[in-house]
Amino acid sequence: MPNQQKKVIFCMAGVLSFVCALGVVTALGTPLWIKATFFCKTGALLVNASGQELDKFMGEIQYGLFHGEGVRQCGLGARPFRFSFFPDLLKSIPVSIHVNVILFSLILVVLTMVGTAFFMYNAFGKPFETLYGPLGLYLLSFISGSCGCLVMILFASEVKIHHLSEKIANYKEGTYAYRTQTEKYTTSFWVVFICFFVHFLNGLLIRLAGFQFPFVKSKDTETTNVAADLMY
Repeated sequence: MPNQQKKVIFCMAGVLSFVCALGVVTALGTPLWIKATFFCKTGALLVNASGQELDKFMGEIQYGLFHGEGVRQCGLGARPFRFSFFPDLLKSIPVSIHVNVILFSLILVVLTMVGTAFFMYNAFGKPFETLYGPLGLYLLSFISGSCGCLVMILFASEVKIHHLSEKIANYKEGTYAYRTQTEKYTTSFWVVFICFFVHFLNGLLIRLAGFQFPFVKSKDTETTNVAADLMY
């Protein structure tokens, strides 16, 4: 492949990585990871509510990795509330998992920015054939994609397995008990998913530029090795 086309491909991969890094940084600070609705079970049982009356006992919540907000309803009108994970919810949430989600998100940002620099260096500089060359690009794309995957898995397990939304809804509620009804991932979570997909795409772009995948020997190399073996 001509050098000009390689430069275009590496620039495209670098721009995609840079946009992903900005997207993840923005996602970290926004409360747009999960949107959930919850039901005030205690209040509905007290008044034996049914049918359309149950709508008066439905609340909603939206949160991210650091803070969020919601509305509680138990038949007595809406009660808006705001919260932050640090330090408000430290005793209610699985702290180790939550901290790991934040940590791997930060690592993802750093590696994506490093990957951006490496792509641009390969496009306009004279890279070495080891860490700065195609092998380094493959390595960074793989590690960055793995971090994005870990962020999604850890956050999903925190939400689904450890019932994070329900714990937040029941925070400082001694009288009423809330039960989660629906949960859906929103913008910030899907930004991380897109970033994971972009790193996978970058690996394909590197291959499209004419560089073999790591640990895959080309046919020319195999032919040379066979010829050398025959000579001896």
